[in-house]
Formats: sequence, C-alpha cells, structure tokens
Amino acid sequence: QVQLVESGGGLVQAGGSLRLSCAASGTIISINAMGWYRQAPGKQREWVASITSGGSTNYADSVKGRFTISRGNAKNTMYLQMNSLKPEDTAVYYCNGFVVAYSSPGAKTYWGQGTPVTVSS
Repeated sequence: QVQLVESGGGLVQAGGSLRLSCAASGTIISINAMGWYRQAPGKQREWVASITSGGSTNYADSVKGRFTISRGNAKNTMYLQMNSLKPEDTAVYYCNGFVVAYSSPGAKTYWGQGTPVTVSS
C-alpha cells in the first residue's frame, strides 16, 4: 500500500505565505514525478506544479514566480512554498506521485486526501 499525506494548509491573508508538505509512505520502490493540484469550490481540479525525480520543475502560469515546488532530502517528501498568495489561490490542494511500489507491478499514480488553503482579502 502507498499513502500520500498533505499538511500545511490553513487560513492566510492575501500577500501572505504558506508551505505545504506531502509525505509518501508504504512499500515504495521509487517515485518518479510528483505534483500539486488544486480544486476550488465549484471548479474542476487543476494542475499547479510538478517536479521530476531529477529535479526538473514546471508551473502553471497562474502561480509561476510565486510558488516553488521542491523535493526533500528524503525523496519521498515534497513541498510547495506559496508566496504572495491571492484570494483566487483558495482551494483544496492535493499532492500526487507516480509511484513504483512492491505491492503492484508498474508505476501508478497515487493521490493524497488534500489540505485546504483559504486566502482572505
């Protein structure tokens, strides 16, 4: 079994910062790409940022220059540093990982349960 758990969400004023964390656990052999997505009320889930096992990063235009994705020294962890937050960043943030696990053949995508972020104006 593989689990991804997000933490670090909360309430912040516009212009403030938050740091989200994602920790993967279980019978993991390796994690290839990891990413952050978000879903605002009444909207579809959208991609925010991603990072490969080699450290290459990509960002949605809406967060470029404000958010930074990184992976921890323990490769099963990932972070999203969010600066200059705007009310439109309000959403539930989900992490995902493309994981190779002992428990199943091949690589599969796993999702966390989400952590809410609310940015007040």
